[in-house]
Amino acid sequence: MERKHYKQEINMTEALIARINELISHYPEGKQKSALLPVLHEVQDAHNNWLSIELQDKVAEILQIKPIEVYEVVTFYTMFNQKPIGKYMFEFCQTSCCCLSGAENLMDYTSEKLGIKMGETTPDGMFTIAGVECLGACGYAPMMQLGDFYKEKLTEEKIDQLIADCKEDKIILHDK
Repeated sequence: MERKHYKQEINMTEALIARINELISHYPEGKQKSALLPVLHEVQDAHNNWLSIELQDKVAEILQIKPIEVYEVVTFYTMFNQKPIGKYMFEFCQTSCCCLSGAENLMDYTSEKLGIKMGETTPDGMFTIAGVECLGACGYAPMMQLGDFYKEKLTEEKIDQLIADCKEDKIILHDK
C-alpha cells in the first residue's frame, strides 16, 4: 500500500522552543527522551493538530534521539495525528462496552451525515471521524472525544446537535 506524503510548514516559534526546553528541564541531564510525549503534544498543538514526518524529525533533533524513536510513539498512540485532520475530530470509542451500546451504528450514522468514511476529513476541512480504543468512560457509553472533552450517552439526536454546534462554532475544543 502506497502512503501519501503530506507537506506541513514547520513553525518552531521562540515560545514553542521555550516551552519545549521547559518540559525537558523536568528530566535529568541526558534523559531528555523522557519529555517525548509532552513535547509531541505541544508541537502538535502548535501545528494544526498533526505531525508530519519532517516535524517528527525536528522533534527527534531537538531531543537528540533517533527519528525512529519518535515514529514509534507517534504511530502507537491515536492521540497523535499523522495527516491533516478537520477542525472538529469526532473520536468514537470503538471497544466492547461502547459497541454493545450502539457506537458502531452512531459511527455509521455520523459518516453518512457528513458524507465521509471513518478516517476521512470533509472536503471543507471541518470534520474528521475516527475510531479509537477505550476512552475509559464505559459507564457513559456510547461516547466520543471531541477536542479535550468527552461527549457521553450519545444518540443520533445528540450527534445532529454536535454537528450543528460545530458548524456554528459553538464547540470549545480545549480547556487551555
